Amino acid sequence: MSNALSGKTCKPCEGGVPALSVEQARALAQQLNAGWSLSSEGPYLRREFRFKDFYRTMSFVNAVAHIANIEDHHPDLEVGYNYCRVRYTTHAIRGLSENDFICAAKIDQIPLS
Repeated sequence: MSNALSGKTCKPCEGGVPALSVEQARALAQQLNAGWSLSSEGPYLRREFRFKDFYRTMSFVNAVAHIANIEDHHPDLEVGYNYCRVRYTTHAIRGLSENDFICAAKIDQIPLS
């Protein structure tokens, strides 16, 4: 579903640009697979992934880390035996940027079996 975003590359963000508006963030979130949500607690894009076992969880975490390193845009991760919670925000602008949605779209491409 997220081909338009997943085909993009993150742009460096050192601040000085405005965060996305709520309307812009909602429009980009509609391009992601189900499960991603915009947090009411702050400017975060988040999703929880569930797995059969620890091995599959860690395989997923390693794939997310690979995407983060390639894009130079890093999420906050909370990891347990059979889950991984992914949370994106662009710290330099204290809000959401297109980079957050690009990385989420790339995560959507990871096989979850």
